[in-house]
Amino acid sequence: MWLEKLHLTNFKSYEEGSFTFGERVNCLVGENGSGKTNLLDALYFLALTKSAFHNQDALSIRHDADFFVLDGVFHQQNERIQITCSLQRGQRKVLMSDKKPYERLSDHIGRFPVVLIAPDDTYLVREGSEERRRFFDGVLSQLDPHYLEDFLQYNRILTQRNGLLKLFAERNYLDEDLLETYNDPLIDLGIRIHARRSAFMDRFVPLFQKYYAFLSNEKETVAVIYESEVATDDFPAEFRKHRSRDLHAQRTVKGIHKDDYVFEIDGVVLKKFGSQGQQKSFVIALKLAQYELLAAEKETQPILLLDDIFDKLDDKRIQKLIELIDDGSLGQVFITDARPERSRRILEAVKAEVRFFEIGNQ
Repeated sequence: MWLEKLHLTNFKSYEEGSFTFGERVNCLVGENGSGKTNLLDALYFLALTKSAFHNQDALSIRHDADFFVLDGVFHQQNERIQITCSLQRGQRKVLMSDKKPYERLSDHIGRFPVVLIAPDDTYLVREGSEERRRFFDGVLSQLDPHYLEDFLQYNRILTQRNGLLKLFAERNYLDEDLLETYNDPLIDLGIRIHARRSAFMDRFVPLFQKYYAFLSNEKETVAVIYESEVATDDFPAEFRKHRSRDLHAQRTVKGIHKDDYVFEIDGVVLKKFGSQGQQKSFVIALKLAQYELLAAEKETQPILLLDDIFDKLDDKRIQKLIELIDDGSLGQVFITDARPERSRRILEAVKAEVRFFEIGNQ
């Protein structure tokens, strides 16, 4: 699976832009601020219906425009598929496949798998549990449409229950029967989501450890430990037992929305004791494990986006990534770099076809 063509209209810094890409390595070079990362984000948006860098779709509309349109042609299993995504300010975004609108945007997620490795990915280590949940939920949503459906439904019910708790607090009133209509589905969905997360980690962790060993020459042992309140058999009773706390906090205090993934290196917490280099290797290994799982599940190689990696990684880690490109482990790859001469030097030995694109200020 690969992206052949991409046309942008009023997307971020692009008033208009058209590109025809190669099947293997595409290197986007240009000065900082020229639009390289925005081009990667357009590809990401077309594949996953959202930006990689912010949660508000309207922020992707060019500042002086009222809409954006992304139009791309993917090759998949000997088919050419046109995907179009558009958004008008104040309206819902529209996604079409070969000019036919999707009934549900979620039906598109995972159809064209993509993995992004960006300079600030170590936020997964530095920040709180919400960021780690978002990463793993994103991986699972591309892998498993049933997980995505349950996850979206859980969040809808959680939002409704929290709104009800706030209303009860404001009116100094409690309707236990009404609250229970939200408890049962929230508990059932939480247990299902926990089971899928646990099964996923059983597959994911060995792959992650394999890639960390590859990147670090097996210098340390690493682990990702999934922690969840839902893991206990008495979770339904525990959930209901916290009703008073929920009412006081005006939100649901127990559930899979509180899960965390603990990152460890040599038995200690990575955030506290890992060096910058170890943290970078850890995160890249997470993304490469994501890539391999997607490739196996979808029976096609995802598109890999490497944003500004040459400037942020040392020569050893760059060489390891180049090895993966060279041995065929990776499919279509997009690389951004502000220094064209460096990119050409690093990529000159790559056996696969490499195309360079000069990205000017848009």
